[in-house]
Amino acid sequence: MGMHKPIYHPMNDCGDVVVCINSRDIALRGDEWKKRAYFHHTGYPGGATWTLAWEVHNKDPTMIIKKAVYRSMKGNLQRRHTMERLLIYPDEEVPEDVLQNVTNQIRQLRLVPTRLDHIPEDEVRKFPKVMDYPKDYVYK
Repeated sequence: MGMHKPIYHPMNDCGDVVVCINSRDIALRGDEWKKRAYFHHTGYPGGATWTLAWEVHNKDPTMIIKKAVYRSMKGNLQRRHTMERLLIYPDEEVPEDVLQNVTNQIRQLRLVPTRLDHIPEDEVRKFPKVMDYPKDYVYK
């Protein structure tokens, strides 16, 4: 008459799902948007394509996170089933039935910096300048 312990197994679907929002606002360092390429094969001969990160992101703003999570997992038969438990949304619009089941939220590690084109013009003008460019200066 030993005590029965609950047994963890990765195949055991206990309803745990991860919801990721605002995937449209992800950032890549440096010029990764132009340099990083993602591989895809249609399955037909000669169907291999390399797509740049910014093109993938414009087509589907959830795809880069999806691929990053998929690649970080161990490549076994379980991986595709586990991926079905990851829900990614490009903005904060999440279906009501998903929101009802959310029990916990991981706080953001750091504040998201404001994009330069989102700062109002008068605030930019008021900001103290380090130097003034000469009149004949050419911007590169």
